[in-house]
Amino acid sequence: MPHAKGFAKRRDRRSDDVVPLGEVVDQLMAERTFSRGIPIATLASEWRGVMGERLAAETEPRSFDNGVLTVTATNGPWGAQARFLAEQVRLNANEVLGADVVRVVRVVVDPGFRGGSKTAGQQPD
Repeated sequence: MPHAKGFAKRRDRRSDDVVPLGEVVDQLMAERTFSRGIPIATLASEWRGVMGERLAAETEPRSFDNGVLTVTATNGPWGAQARFLAEQVRLNANEVLGADVVRVVRVVVDPGFRGGSKTAGQQPD
């Protein structure tokens, strides 16, 4: 039995009836538990467009919940740069998502995060 967050709250019963895949996907997308992962996946796939080439290599979208986009940075200087650009990041993220859903960009520094490119760890210019 899956232990995914929100699974215990499901009210539908299992069945052996054949259901078209599109119908299953539509039902899943209507559920908040499933659909809330879609924006963060979309942002991750378009991250360079949201952050810019260099800053994208030193950051990543960590979570998106209740209008708060949390961004992880490799170190303090890159975190400061991301905080400085937070409003532009918010606007870019909303453009990528196609709606005004990101209200706040929160930046955290994770020393264990090494970034997405071989240049991670360098200080901003």
